[in-house]
Amino acid sequence: MKLEIKPVELPKTERGTPVTLRRARVGDVPQIHDLIKYWARASFMLVRSRSQLYEHLRDFHVLVDPEGVVVGTVALHVIWEDLAEIRSLAVHPERQGEGLGRWLVLAAEREARDLGLPKVFAFTIQEGFFQKLGYQIAPAEAFPRKVWFECNDCPFQDQCPEVPVLKRLKEE
Repeated sequence: MKLEIKPVELPKTERGTPVTLRRARVGDVPQIHDLIKYWARASFMLVRSRSQLYEHLRDFHVLVDPEGVVVGTVALHVIWEDLAEIRSLAVHPERQGEGLGRWLVLAAEREARDLGLPKVFAFTIQEGFFQKLGYQIAPAEAFPRKVWFECNDCPFQDQCPEVPVLKRLKEE
């Protein structure tokens, strides 16, 4: 029996309508999950389970349009005393090209600075996007906790398309 993967249908949103940046709430999880699942099925990111989203809800910011549609999401996950990961960055396909991804990354960086973290990183296939925001490509070995704990269980471990990028927020 072949597993049929159905496309993810996201709620409609109007391009250019104002959005509000805020902390994610429990009620946002189904939409965050669908948005991440949409891009994961297009091979742009790894999927996160609803369970993972609920467990790490405090890591997330969302952009919400006036109708309550989550049009963007990002998480800042603290790895260690000097390092956090920007993860689960996703923007609604109808809202691409409006600067929403940049806004989300800058919000995560602001939170990292507020926490006193000197560095943030991401694993991405969109390294050009991050480089425009001041990130540098870095060797995966620079992130041993990430690589050995999370990447070790990833199904793409041996053929990972993601590139690690790092940004220093302040000198250590």
